Amino acid sequence: MDNVQTLFFKDDGTIPNNPLLPVLIYRDMLGKKAVEVESIFNQCSWLNSWTNGIFNYHHYHSNAHEVLGVIKGHATVQLGGESGKTVALTSGDVIVLPAGTGHKLIESSDEFKVAGAYPDGMSYDVKTDQSEGADKIFRQIKQVPLPKTDPIFGKEGPLLHHWNPTRGENDFSL
Repeated sequence: MDNVQTLFFKDDGTIPNNPLLPVLIYRDMLGKKAVEVESIFNQCSWLNSWTNGIFNYHHYHSNAHEVLGVIKGHATVQLGGESGKTVALTSGDVIVLPAGTGHKLIESSDEFKVAGAYPDGMSYDVKTDQSEGADKIFRQIKQVPLPKTDPIFGKEGPLLHHWNPTRGENDFSL
């Protein structure tokens, strides 16, 4: 798919990121269906969903992957921690964050709203650093199973191509 961007991030000392799985950005994937994104996620078994905004501080989830779909408005989000990359998101964009990937809202339009969800409705934590120790955090991240479905396309789709079981299970640098 031409409109899917991949980004890799390494541990920055505060945010672990995920050196094995890329962030996936599906540009203008939803079009007019952006208002239905939470329902689309749920139909594809990405559950435990919510609709709101993105925290304005660097954070990550060590025990779950996350998908965010922009329902309306636009925003700039920083991915990967302080030395990461800023990304502009707009209505219809979808971003899939592998476990451990830092994300932070930098700025947004007043009407900015996203829906978020997790594979099979996984529970998620919210972490802001590696105070528990890098070894423990990386073990948690490595234990998060790969999703069985793409959050937009279900049993087909870019996620299943980019996040595949042949990833190196022992490639985390600790």
